[in-house]
Amino acid sequence: MSRPELAAKKRQAWRFGRRAEAACAWFLRLKGYRILARGFRAPVGEIDIVARRGGILAVIEVKGRHDLHAAAEALGGRQRIRIARAAEAFLRVNPACGGLDVRFDVMLARRWRVPTHLTDAWRPGG
Repeated sequence: MSRPELAAKKRQAWRFGRRAEAACAWFLRLKGYRILARGFRAPVGEIDIVARRGGILAVIEVKGRHDLHAAAEALGGRQRIRIARAAEAFLRVNPACGGLDVRFDVMLARRWRVPTHLTDAWRPGG
């Protein structure tokens, strides 16, 4: 594959991921969540969506794939560690969220489908 073709594929994948995140954010709003941050970046990692509902702070990783099984398998151990560290950084920057229960969710997005929300999908260190 040539460089321009590879660059085009990367742009297409990036756009698909951004659309998947937007769809998941809207879906969460419909479920009563308030979106606190999208694409939160820290030196230790990134969080796709941070949302609050009641006393729960949901740290959400969005996986957009063409196949639901492939999306579910895409979150590896090293990535979970980076997300957990980014969640700690988010709480340091947003001390008002410190009293909330933190939960790690995964949302699986496919083209032309309602996103699948897996609540409490994993726990740090587990």
